Amino acid sequence: MRIAVAADEDTGVARDVVRLLEERGHQVVVHGALSVEERDDWAWASEAAARDVADGRAEQGIVCCWTGTGASIAANKVSGVRAALCVDAETARGARVWNDANVLALSLRLTSAAQLAEILDAWFAAAASDDPGDQANIAHLADI
Repeated sequence: MRIAVAADEDTGVARDVVRLLEERGHQVVVHGALSVEERDDWAWASEAAARDVADGRAEQGIVCCWTGTGASIAANKVSGVRAALCVDAETARGARVWNDANVLALSLRLTSAAQLAEILDAWFAAAASDDPGDQANIAHLADI
C-alpha cells in the first residue's frame, strides 16, 4: 500500500512511522520535515499528505505534529479526507471501523514507540463497517 506521511518536526516517532511502514512492506511518500524539499510547518505538511490521499496518489496517510491536533485539522480541510487523531490502538481501530478514516493523525509528544506499533497494528487490521447506519454516517460527511 502507498502511504503519505507528514511531520512538522523530525522528532519523537516521526522517523519510526516511516521505518515501521516500510518494514510492513508499504511504499512511503514523505512530506514536511521528513522531506528536504518541502516546507515543514504542520499545516503545509499535513495538507500535502492529505492531498496525496484525496487525489489517489496514496491509499492512506499519516500526519504528525506536536499534539496531532493541528495536523488532523489541516488534513480534514481537504475534501475526501477523514483524518482521526488517535492516541491508542482502540481509538485507531474505531476510527477505521466506524468512520472509515483514511488519514491517521498522531501526536509526536504523546505517542511512544510501543504505542505507535499498537496503533499501526489496529489501524491496518481494521476495515470500514458494512453496517448501514455506519455507512450512512460516512456518506453524510460528503454532504456536510
